[in-house]
Amino acid sequence: MSTGLIVALVVLALLLVAFLVVLPRMRASAKRKKAERELQSRREQVAGEHRDRASERDRQAEMAEQKARIAQQQAEKERAEAQLQNERASMHERGMADDELIADDERDRFADVTGPSAADRDGDGSTMDDRAGAAMGRDDDRDGVDDRRGTTAEGRTDYEQGRLDERRDDERQGGRFSREETPDRDRVQ
Repeated sequence: MSTGLIVALVVLALLLVAFLVVLPRMRASAKRKKAERELQSRREQVAGEHRDRASERDRQAEMAEQKARIAQQQAEKERAEAQLQNERASMHERGMADDELIADDERDRFADVTGPSAADRDGDGSTMDDRAGAAMGRDDDRDGVDDRRGTTAEGRTDYEQGRLDERRDDERQGGRFSREETPDRDRVQ
């Protein structure tokens, strides 16, 4: 056997041994890289599913919050309605709203049993609307009053009209703070 052939066989044996030693390491490395890729893919898939569920829950929470705000506003509205009804009940209990209970043709029949209402504060039998109508030349207390808004035909609110009527009454009586009513000892000199 020649030396060249022996050297070739030794080199071939060394290569075969190296290949047998390196091949399992290469397979293990490839297997590990494949497992890492598969694990990374699973991580991304699960993270995506969690994000989808989280965004869906966010939408549901937002919807629930909006429904809660609507429910709170409805509750506040109902509370205000209840308070309004309580105020009306209180007015009826005190007899301040008897004019709502008695029709115009029944006023004479109930004149002796009704107390002074909000419309008839001074008890003279004429309402503030009657006095305002008389001052403006109207005989019907409902002419020119829009019950839905509480404003007169001139655009004044009931409060403004009452203040105007009060000033007119004061002027007819000599003014609210007339000097004639002040005793001499109280006058400043």
